[in-house]
Amino acid sequence: MRIGLPKEIKDQEFRVGLTPASVQALCQRGHQVVVQENAGRGAGFSNADYAAAGATLVLDPAMPWSQDMVVKVKEPQPSEYPYFRDDLLLFTYLHLAAEPQLTEALVTSRGSAISYETVMTTDGKLPLLTPMSIIAGRLAVQFGARYLEKQQGGRGVLLGGVPGVQPGRVVILGGGIVGTEAARIAVGMGAQVQILDINVDRLAYLETLFGSRVELLYSTSTQIERVVPDADLLIGAVLIPGRKAPTLVNQALVTKMRPGSVIIDVAVDQGGCIETLRPTSHTQPTYVESGVVHFGVPNMPGATPWTATQALNNSTLPYVLKLADHGQDAFVKDAALAQGLNVTDGKIVHPAVQETFPVMVAA
Repeated sequence: MRIGLPKEIKDQEFRVGLTPASVQALCQRGHQVVVQENAGRGAGFSNADYAAAGATLVLDPAMPWSQDMVVKVKEPQPSEYPYFRDDLLLFTYLHLAAEPQLTEALVTSRGSAISYETVMTTDGKLPLLTPMSIIAGRLAVQFGARYLEKQQGGRGVLLGGVPGVQPGRVVILGGGIVGTEAARIAVGMGAQVQILDINVDRLAYLETLFGSRVELLYSTSTQIERVVPDADLLIGAVLIPGRKAPTLVNQALVTKMRPGSVIIDVAVDQGGCIETLRPTSHTQPTYVESGVVHFGVPNMPGATPWTATQALNNSTLPYVLKLADHGQDAFVKDAALAQGLNVTDGKIVHPAVQETFPVMVAA
């Protein structure tokens, strides 16, 4: 198979879909890989690294897109939609529930699009979302601590506190991978941490990890209304695979938070779970609403591309190899990969995405 690796063009996105090691693995199996020049520079991989791995380097961004399969990191941007075609196999993060224009463009193209975040194993795990969720959860606290600084518009709170002064309070909505990793970092910094989740079994598991260092609460609207106003850092970490995140914190509740508090919603690429939060970018990451600092960067792991690219490739490469070896037959051979298929032959085929866009399904 001919595989294309384009350079990411989303704002401040330095990750790359394939490392030189992944390219070498593909080439050793007889596949051809076309890499856009400087695609891996931001993640620490040179053109020479890709050439040594067996790739063909090209300058024209249209060339990687003209191959049988394109492997990316982030969802295609509008300027890339013209590259879509009916015989294209696209493998990347898509987050279609929050991307109606992208969804329509993919459906119209009649190509096949596989989304990393909906590849699901029989036990319900999301192997291609997990590595970025780990990084995003850890970065959420790292960024939150930064934007709590007075010079960044925050309250001037040190999350870990000091002897004689209470530490900052971190409230995390969702106890999945993102929430767990955020709590891990916040606890390590010495913050007071609360996690809210609707899964009692998950809360019990989190108790085995954190013991009494984290307050574990069953999530209800009443409980959310009680804890959010006291949060110095509020982290949205809610995920429903393939669906838009539910709104858990409305605008009225945000107005009850103290001026200079910080909100970071990791679910922003699925629509977000906090009403006042909208997507931002690494170039302009924050804005202030109701006196609260809002951070809504969808590609947060792009801030650590050297780590994130390798972590992602560790998980995606086995699936990339299956697609390269077997093409569309890979969906029959691998049930998890079949779950990742969102759009094909002019149809939305993932149930959660179908629910989000019933008009497109009906059409």
